Amino acid sequence: MRFVLSTVGTSILTNQIRNDDPSGWRRLLRDSANRHVEELDSETVTVIDTLGDRALEKLLQEDSQLNRRISAELNGIYGIYNGKLPQNGPDQHCLICTDTAQGQKTGELVEDFLKEHGVSVSSYTPEGLSTKDTAAFTIGIKDLIRWLEENVPWRRDSGYHVIFNLVGGFKSLQGYMNTFGAFYADEVIYIFEAETADLITIPRLPIQIDTTVIEEHVTEFALMDAGKLYPRRGVKDIPETLLEFIDEADDQTYAGLSAWGTLIWNRAKSDLLAKRLLPFPRLEYAKTFRDDFNDENDPKARLKLQETLAKVTYMLEESNGNLTPLRQDRGLQFERFMTVDGIYKFRITQAVRVSCTVADGGLILRHYGGHDYVYGNP
Repeated sequence: MRFVLSTVGTSILTNQIRNDDPSGWRRLLRDSANRHVEELDSETVTVIDTLGDRALEKLLQEDSQLNRRISAELNGIYGIYNGKLPQNGPDQHCLICTDTAQGQKTGELVEDFLKEHGVSVSSYTPEGLSTKDTAAFTIGIKDLIRWLEENVPWRRDSGYHVIFNLVGGFKSLQGYMNTFGAFYADEVIYIFEAETADLITIPRLPIQIDTTVIEEHVTEFALMDAGKLYPRRGVKDIPETLLEFIDEADDQTYAGLSAWGTLIWNRAKSDLLAKRLLPFPRLEYAKTFRDDFNDENDPKARLKLQETLAKVTYMLEESNGNLTPLRQDRGLQFERFMTVDGIYKFRITQAVRVSCTVADGGLILRHYGGHDYVYGNP
């Protein structure tokens, strides 16, 4: 079984421009490359739709060699299967599209074509992903890293062979994806731009992450992953490549996780958060809670618990101990016990809860475990 992740560019549109088309069409595509649909003028919408219709007309001719010439993404996918698309097989495909009008158009064309040919395919658009500016690109890359962490490792664990098809897509995105592939993919593929269209395959490399710095600052990493920003001086011992610096209105420089920091943290956190209960600000652990944590043998459950505790801590820090943000968060479902005065509870997963009391702008955690256990032992 394969899980094939393909980056999507705009070649399927640009390849449809003819010599007799108005000379300004390429400029319109270039100038609108990073715009959303609602930001386009009517002329640009017409050009994109016209080129999309031309591409669809050619795809409907069922000529695999023609399809490979007009779409870089399809060229890579055909290459994986030696020139013939699989029909109704176990493989899964996902298209990574930019958060732009052209990205959505090209993604829809490729996705619809593959579905018509019995290929199991979906698409994902990282929030804000475009090459408009560094800020937008960074936001999109961070969202993509989150998506990769949620969707790739469990498939590899389930027996899928993960392939990153980077034949299509923007060069800036391909650069990042090539690095991500070293952590998530079994192989990364490109294609020679020649008549033979041979695959270039980069196998998975035996990369080992040095977690020394993360282990020394694991609480800070967990909180930054939850959204916390630290004054620059507070993270001076963390390599700057793992941090993103933000200048605030108070003339202070704050630091959060960069895209690389997020990637490294995602790859290391499963082991680090499963080892021991972290000391989070504004949280105090009763002996009963520590005992419940020690009795939990599932590393994934420990990971989810500590990620939630980091989130709770961050919210309490931001609100200076005010419980209102906790109550308003639908995921946490923070509320009083109906049957016991002075004790609260919040949700870790649909079936797991934590009980606690409120003290000095923070929480004293009492019990952790299944719904029935915590409700019976608040």
